[in-house]
Amino acid sequence: MKIAVVGTGYVGLVSGACFAETGIDVTCVDIDEKKINGLKEGIVPIYEPGLESLIERNVVKGRLHFTTSLKESLEGSEVVFSAVGTPPGGDGSADLQYVLAVAREVGQHMTDYIVMVTKSTVPIGTAKKVKLAIQQELDKRGLNIPFDVASNPEFLKEGDAIDDFLKPDRIVIGIESDRAEKIMSKLYKPFLLNGHPILFMDIPSAELTKYAANSMLATKISFMNDIANLCEIVGADINMVRKGIGSDSRIGNKFIYAGVGYGGSCFPKDVKALIKTADDNKYSLQILKAVENVNDAQKSVMFTKIMDHFNHDIKGKTFAVWGLSFKPNTDDMREAPSLVIIDKIVAAGGKVKAYDPVSMEETKKMSMTEIYYAKDQYDALVGADALLLITEWNEFRVLNFEILSRLLKNNLIFDGRNIYEPSEMKENNFVYYSIGRPNVK
Repeated sequence: MKIAVVGTGYVGLVSGACFAETGIDVTCVDIDEKKINGLKEGIVPIYEPGLESLIERNVVKGRLHFTTSLKESLEGSEVVFSAVGTPPGGDGSADLQYVLAVAREVGQHMTDYIVMVTKSTVPIGTAKKVKLAIQQELDKRGLNIPFDVASNPEFLKEGDAIDDFLKPDRIVIGIESDRAEKIMSKLYKPFLLNGHPILFMDIPSAELTKYAANSMLATKISFMNDIANLCEIVGADINMVRKGIGSDSRIGNKFIYAGVGYGGSCFPKDVKALIKTADDNKYSLQILKAVENVNDAQKSVMFTKIMDHFNHDIKGKTFAVWGLSFKPNTDDMREAPSLVIIDKIVAAGGKVKAYDPVSMEETKKMSMTEIYYAKDQYDALVGADALLLITEWNEFRVLNFEILSRLLKNNLIFDGRNIYEPSEMKENNFVYYSIGRPNVK
């Protein structure tokens, strides 16, 4: 079986490599010639554990190919996945120009039946626009080539994407015909050996499922952050509350950790897009609007704690920042809380010495703020007035208090992910602030 995947970003590369791993002949297409040439030379443009070796193995076996020519990749392909970007517009809507450009080009060059599958996260109704774009190009050519459109949203967690793809909880596919269902069933058969289901449904339901899933997860995070802020006021401990509610099987223990807010390429964009879709249809998603407002405010909670501790004057103070990416095991800096916190510190006259295991180069691209990028986590501590833990990379989880006391000016830690124990901080004479738990002074 042969397929094409258009777009070599996060979703396209992971999808293409994982399909190739099952023996499918995959061609990944991108208009960025520099990126394609790099991939041919083994240079992977994103950080995802295990992806580089997966790509290398399947290229060597001749199952994974890279090209800038969509026309060439269509020959013999039964399925074409569109995994191009859908960046948010100023009003929160998803920009479909790249999705529709792919559809038009497919219509311009297809010579036989294909299933055109949207893998990107797109608003409800996008499949109709894709279908129209392809048909218009076929009409211009005076051809009557049959085709189907489908929606197959991805549910990949950055940092764990390969396992998510190869061992999915579920596969959601929106289709319109039996022919398309048979082809998609054949394509995904190797992924169903773990017993999890493939769910065929109408296309609008599939398109909405992706937004609803991410919005539900974002809601859980914002809810816990809201409760954490209340915990601080009333003297409760959010970690105890989390354990108390997480043991309820109706709620579960995932995505109920308090912190400095969610970020990344999915949650912020998808929440905004779903709100915009509802507004366009004259319906207000009031819960999601609150979710967004809580998250925006949560990114400033750590800065407020810093200002309160220093009596609202941090001019000349230096802060060591551990962790920049929006979550561990990724270099993704999109909507990262660290950017908000660092910008606020610098605007208030403070200085920042930052360290992240993989995302410092990406931070340089995203941030206009002047930051000292440390050689390692301890270099960031030298001469700093406080340590800020923002991203919970594994290498930050066990503290050497002797080194911290020697390198920091003050025994002062602000923990944005609640990964340290207040009792341990007290034993080692550290002032400690976390999210939704009693302070240690």
